Amino acid sequence: MDINPKLLEDCTKGSRKAQYALYKHCFPILVGVCRRYRREEDEVMAMMNEGFLKILDNLAKYRRDVPFDAWIRRVMINVLIDDFRKNKHIRELVEHTDFSEVQFTEDAFDMNEADKQFDVEQLESFILELPPVSRKVFNLFAIDGYSHREIGDMLNISEGTSKWHLSFSRKKLIEIMQRSLNSSRVV
Repeated sequence: MDINPKLLEDCTKGSRKAQYALYKHCFPILVGVCRRYRREEDEVMAMMNEGFLKILDNLAKYRRDVPFDAWIRRVMINVLIDDFRKNKHIRELVEHTDFSEVQFTEDAFDMNEADKQFDVEQLESFILELPPVSRKVFNLFAIDGYSHREIGDMLNISEGTSKWHLSFSRKKLIEIMQRSLNSSRVV
């Protein structure tokens, strides 16, 4: 969706009414990104608000040749990654092991069956069951489109470790989906 340039101009001038209108525009997009990375609703909202403030602070840097919604997603992801780096508790969960020599294999799973059985909210809840670092890597790679090199740079892990987390995430998601399918068949 295109954004009104006048709205952005008014926001940079400090118009609270314009900022509120921009907040309403950004809210569903930013919350959607945050929910992929955080479990707790209070954390989602805190990060979403931090991301929105970052957007307001950097509106003058926004280039009109980039779709606005894509730009705010990128800003939000960067805010989440910066928070990840600052959060020592989560950071300690990262194993600094180089998995670049590990071979990755995928188990067969009928994704068509999963597509028929699960809605978006269920799939998002499955992703939230992943360990924090694996969830971040999965989201950054599979949903946000970053390369393993970019993910490694963002999270201060090797490309191989990023690949390992992605492979682990996929296997874990397959287990979770199979478990859910099996439990729904038992009546």
